[in-house]
Amino acid sequence: MLEELEIQNFALIDHAHVEFSSGFTVLSGETGAGKSLLIGSLSFLLGGRAGLEQIRAGCHEAQVSGLFLLDCPEASQWLAEHGIEPEDGRILLRRVVKDSGKSSAWIGGTPVPRADLASFAAFLVDLHGQHEQQSLMKLGEHRRYLDVYAEIVDEVGAFTALYTQLVEKRRLLDSFSADEASRQTRMDMLHFAVTEIDGARLHAGEDAELEDEESRLASYEKLCGGIEEICAALEGGDDAAGGVIPELRRISGAASRSAALDKSLAPLQDRLQSAFYELDDIAGEFRTYAAGLVFDPERLAAVQERLDLLYRLKKKYAPAQGASVADVLAYAERARRELDSLGGAAEDRSALEAELAVLEKQVYAAARSLSAKRREAADKMSAAVEQVLSLLGMQGARFCVSLSEKPGSDVSQKCGPYGMDDIEFLLGANPGSPMLPLARAASGGELSRVMLALKTILSAGDTVGTLIFDEIDTGIGGAVAVSVGEHLKQLSRRKQVLCITHLASIAVYADNQIKIQKGVEGNSTATDVFPITGQERVREIARMLSGDVTSPESLEHAAAMLHKCGGL
Repeated sequence: MLEELEIQNFALIDHAHVEFSSGFTVLSGETGAGKSLLIGSLSFLLGGRAGLEQIRAGCHEAQVSGLFLLDCPEASQWLAEHGIEPEDGRILLRRVVKDSGKSSAWIGGTPVPRADLASFAAFLVDLHGQHEQQSLMKLGEHRRYLDVYAEIVDEVGAFTALYTQLVEKRRLLDSFSADEASRQTRMDMLHFAVTEIDGARLHAGEDAELEDEESRLASYEKLCGGIEEICAALEGGDDAAGGVIPELRRISGAASRSAALDKSLAPLQDRLQSAFYELDDIAGEFRTYAAGLVFDPERLAAVQERLDLLYRLKKKYAPAQGASVADVLAYAERARRELDSLGGAAEDRSALEAELAVLEKQVYAAARSLSAKRREAADKMSAAVEQVLSLLGMQGARFCVSLSEKPGSDVSQKCGPYGMDDIEFLLGANPGSPMLPLARAASGGELSRVMLALKTILSAGDTVGTLIFDEIDTGIGGAVAVSVGEHLKQLSRRKQVLCITHLASIAVYADNQIKIQKGVEGNSTATDVFPITGQERVREIARMLSGDVTSPESLEHAAAMLHKCGGL
């Protein structure tokens, strides 16, 4: 359950700290006040996309943190597996995006990758945004909802891995069956490449090493002049009036005599002496380096010739911009593997065909098993959705999870990555209306209620503690909105429910209400987020009803609705 949310410098939100309770919480505000920003900040916290536009103007970073009460065994197990300790049964999530474009995330006090944050957050929160509602138009999502309801997601994942193995084996068999002349041509080309690369005796990083050496050899005169100038400045010489080291020796001697007269100067004298020794040592190392400098035109030519060879190999076998010797070596390794595969084609083909026969039987049997479980779950899911839809003002509506077998004459045609079923949701929105694909049968308001029904039946079987709905009331009003409000109230007895809405007939059912308000201060626009109770909540409900927050009639109507629906 989400207990606290703190937002800093996120879009128009300067700073907001909100405490949440269990039950049903509504978030309301004028159009454009920033309700979507709150959902955006939550999505960001839970591992969503990070972007520079999320940082408040004039700031260097945006930060969102949320404190969650752990009431999900899977979440606790995830933390234990990753060595993260909750405190008092709670865990703090924190995420930051900086104006450099870099984002960081923490679970507890442990920094984690964004993918890990999203994986863990999925155990805590189910966030339904407007884009997810549109996902009902995609048939692939219908399959995913059914698999979640049937509790076969892991089994489907195992099937996908098995099916992928079958596809790869088929592809390999197809390559074995290719024209023998083409296969031999390919082998000759690969063999030449491996021979040429191996003959060059490359090692990773060699190009960078040679480029450094070439720069040093080609700059011999400049290096010599620079080193001599340094040594002369440090040690003095014929061309120098006096060096730093002799002068420092003289100063150190004077400091030693002074320290003999005043002991308080001893630390300074020690420091001068240390500086003298350090500079003397540096000068010695520069002299050693200078003694080793040799102008070697033959070595320079050899280095340049070797670099030219590396350039040609990179251009031929790793033509991408910025490629290195390591990329050429990687190409050689891939070529060896392909050579091994092609070279053993005749011997391996019969073994591969036998392996494919076994694998096809396994895939087909697994697909049959999945299909049977889906068909069993489909009837139950259809009935469960219809039951919830009747509570949401769609009495007499019929919902069907339709399954049909993929066409084809063999396993590769009859099966796909997720099995052998084509799955589609059908809806008869009104009594007597024909069953049609959801995308054709449902209006915006009906689609919202179908999504709410799906979320309801799926939440009954999971341990996610918090459900968040962003404008689940799209396209509805009147008695339907009342039904939705009542349903969300009932749902909140099992889950923490947060809902952004502009309908008073939904808001009055909430146990708690949070207002989102935008204001201008000087030249700055900011969004505030704060809970409202009592008369302040009555005024907000009156605004949502009619836009009138002053007339006694509007306020009286709002108060009556709140009392009737348990909001006060």
